[in-house]
Amino acid sequence: MKIYWIKAQAPRRVLALVKHLGIDAQFIWMDAKAGAMKTAEYAALNPNCKAPTLVDGDFVLWESSAIMAYLCDKAGSDMWPSHRPDEQVQVLRWLSWNDNHWARAVGPFYFEYVVKATFGLGAPDPRALETAVPELKVLAAVLDGWLEGRDFVACSRLTIADFQLAAMACEWRQADMPLATYPNIVRWLDGLEGLPAWADPWPAKRAAPFTSDAVAV
Repeated sequence: MKIYWIKAQAPRRVLALVKHLGIDAQFIWMDAKAGAMKTAEYAALNPNCKAPTLVDGDFVLWESSAIMAYLCDKAGSDMWPSHRPDEQVQVLRWLSWNDNHWARAVGPFYFEYVVKATFGLGAPDPRALETAVPELKVLAAVLDGWLEGRDFVACSRLTIADFQLAAMACEWRQADMPLATYPNIVRWLDGLEGLPAWADPWPAKRAAPFTSDAVAV
């Protein structure tokens, strides 16, 4: 199994899950600055030219939530409850909420403070975030209220929904997200940092860099 990755929030979910479940995989770092994800070879695997991408034999999969569900099935983990429809919909609710609401709200903060620094795009511009604050506060109130009395967002246990949501906000302090006044979110995020795989999900960057030969399945 191969997993193509960059140091960003979507690959983080997948890499943390691989490490948490003890799955054997080859990690192929994509040098985004050098255009590794824009090659024809990589586009043949992932037409979005983004990461992560999973290749397992002849099977190719992209989108982090789908990859996480696949990995759980492979490992027999109930972090994706494949045989419990009543629990599946609980997880799906939060995967959908993340992609349609939460990610869009926290994304501008992540871009200004993390992506810009990673790719040398200049200093963060706090003024660009002024219009993003109200929406983030509305959604943070929803999540914070849901987490009252709960340690996890679905099924009363750790699921891929936690990894999906937390990846967008785990660097909230660095990214100056206004979350300090939402104690349940802070407690939940800090609690996930107690998981070794979540706290440090990254493989050695250059252990298996991308080459055109790496796309062979």
